[in-house]
Amino acid sequence: MGDTKPHVATFTELDSGTLYALLKLRVDVFVVEQECPYPELDGRDTEPGTRHVWLSDDSGTPEAYLRVLDDAGGARIGRVVTAPHARGGGLAGRLMEAALEAIGDRTVRLDAQTHVAGFYARYGFVVDGPEYVEDGIPHVPMVRR
Repeated sequence: MGDTKPHVATFTELDSGTLYALLKLRVDVFVVEQECPYPELDGRDTEPGTRHVWLSDDSGTPEAYLRVLDDAGGARIGRVVTAPHARGGGLAGRLMEAALEAIGDRTVRLDAQTHVAGFYARYGFVVDGPEYVEDGIPHVPMVRR
């Protein structure tokens, strides 16, 4: 069953074990599964305005994660990830709802992998620029005002 409510924390509120598990999930999916060798640790996780949002299984292992960054003119959602075994269970949607609640009425942007842009559209995001390729994967910029 896992968590019923997403966890939301700043970097300084994360204990070392949770931080390690969140970063491992991100690296396992983005770097290993999607074969994108890029600087996953970009320095933004530690910014005071960053919020880490995740859901865990019954053992406390994170199954889904995203982060919310303070950005010029609003917020930015990124690093949206679900562990392969937990996909299709609605976890990403629960995280999006929690993130949007935390963001409030601020404008929020994200860069969606093109094949999942429809998922973000369900939460009021619209494409806000041309498609581009990053790390070999097509993306589209999206915004929710």
